[in-house]
Amino acid sequence: MNRRDFLKLAGVSLLSLAALTMGCGSFNAAKADAPAPKVKQSTSEGASQNMNNGKKILVAYFSWSGNTKAVAEEIHKQVGGDIVEIVPATPYSETYSVTVAKAKAEQEAGARPAISTKIADFEQYDTIYLGYPNWWGSMPMPVATFIDTYKMSGKKVAPFFTHGGGGVQRCMSDLEARAQGAKFTDYLCLSGSSAKNSQGEITSWVKKTQN
Repeated sequence: MNRRDFLKLAGVSLLSLAALTMGCGSFNAAKADAPAPKVKQSTSEGASQNMNNGKKILVAYFSWSGNTKAVAEEIHKQVGGDIVEIVPATPYSETYSVTVAKAKAEQEAGARPAISTKIADFEQYDTIYLGYPNWWGSMPMPVATFIDTYKMSGKKVAPFFTHGGGGVQRCMSDLEARAQGAKFTDYLCLSGSSAKNSQGEITSWVKKTQN
């Protein structure tokens, strides 16, 4: 290989390495500066108003492991309306022990972590299906931020929870205390291990919330 060919090959390799490095940097930046989650509307014609006598529905949920998300998506499938995820501005660690410790510290401090979730016209919704996992016996603090931001007084709220063995504990009572003035239905509480296979139980509960 002559000098010219060597330099040409070296140049291509350096350009490839630079592109790969920039790509990784762009990915990390995009993940850190991800846009606020948008409210996803039902694709069925009139679905956002076809339940509960034409009242407009929002399914809002917080999920770390994906269990509560699975329940929320099944509820949305059954009731129609719109759906939005409650997303903390600073993501929790994917390491369980780290997130558990942070969640405990936030709860003990009464923290209100910033959320990136934005809802342009929350007042339009009559019924809110609100779900989250049991963290240290109560709600994750980003949910408290959501409740403080989007007032639910006068709205019908249908709560649903997932848990890892602790059951409902203070999830319902703390929600009632924080979202004062809301009209609560019976809650749904599912173990995380069964959350993705509870269509029948969800259906029975959904019917109760529509009375």
